[in-house]
Amino acid sequence: MTAQNYMAPESAGRLSQGGLIVGGAALLVCAIGYFRNPEQFLRSYLIGYLLTLGVALGCLGLLMLQHMTGGDWGIVIRRPLESATRTLPLLAVLFLPIAFGARKIYLVWTSPGWVAPSALQKAYLTLPGFYLRAAVYFAIWLTLALLLNAWSKRQDADPEDRGLRRKMQLLSGPGIVLYVFTVTFAAVDWVMSLSPQWNSTIFGFLFVAGQAISAMCLTIMVIVTLARTEPMSRVLQPRHLHDLGKLLFTFVMLWAYFSFSQLLIIWSGNLPEEISFYRPRLSGSWGYVAVALLLFHFALPFFLLLSRDVKRSARFLPKLAAFVILMRYVDLYWISGAQFSPGGLHVHFLDFAAPLAVGGIWLAWYARQLKERPLLPLGDPRLAEALEHHEH
Repeated sequence: MTAQNYMAPESAGRLSQGGLIVGGAALLVCAIGYFRNPEQFLRSYLIGYLLTLGVALGCLGLLMLQHMTGGDWGIVIRRPLESATRTLPLLAVLFLPIAFGARKIYLVWTSPGWVAPSALQKAYLTLPGFYLRAAVYFAIWLTLALLLNAWSKRQDADPEDRGLRRKMQLLSGPGIVLYVFTVTFAAVDWVMSLSPQWNSTIFGFLFVAGQAISAMCLTIMVIVTLARTEPMSRVLQPRHLHDLGKLLFTFVMLWAYFSFSQLLIIWSGNLPEEISFYRPRLSGSWGYVAVALLLFHFALPFFLLLSRDVKRSARFLPKLAAFVILMRYVDLYWISGAQFSPGGLHVHFLDFAAPLAVGGIWLAWYARQLKERPLLPLGDPRLAEALEHHEH
């Protein structure tokens, strides 16, 4: 197998152009919205950014999981996962509006008259600490992505070097631990601190599970799209889709477990400082959003993915994945948006423009990264076994 035979098809270039057009047009709308209402722009931008960052970080987590566990499913999707991790420098730049607008987003703890409930919160929730921790998060994420991508590229050039596979495994073990810790603290800094009087020890795991869902959905859509043309049409098999569908099913259940556990513990405790999170989100118009999440983020994917035929369907599975990513945005909107509008659901045009701007620009960069390397890790010793046709 030669690298040239496994490069991305022209559809990747069209995807890049389409993402750039959509992202550019939405960015223009966002610029207009910013001058009209900068606070609303920053709030909408935060939610759209969290969704897009979650996709890239979820791909980083899945990439390390694949290096740790092996499996045919990981070999087939490794290059789409690696391409997503190489967009993290772009996402570090796209974080700047949040950094510069922190005083407008985190109004409670950045105001001069804020009285912290505890000495720990007073020491933790400061703007210098906010910026320093964000720099540390991105430094860790970028370092992990850089090393894994560099070693994977070297493996293509030197398939006989068995030490590279061992290096990726050794890095991925502590790397997953670092990923979970940094995502947890980032969720606390960027989302939970919107309501600093409330806290939850399981909040970070909700984001870890949500990012895994987002990454798996993107991977399914990308790999099926690539399989419509050469060379991936000769690679992707129903058993690969079946494995990816089972993983998506697992992550959906994991997200539901964390969500229900958090609700159950707070509901049982019934403490004023804890129920402040759920009180606005389970009543009024926000309550309907909560019901929609229960039905369409958990129940519908759960029951559909119980079917073996659905998990192996190249027609239906990507559509379900796209729908689940949409529900991921609704979930983030429910978590973050309710803090900005506790009296009821308030939808602004920037709530659509901001995620399209960030997502479109990111998608254009992602498609460009997808074209830079072969779509399969040609130097991986497990590649032949992963591509073996077990069924006719």
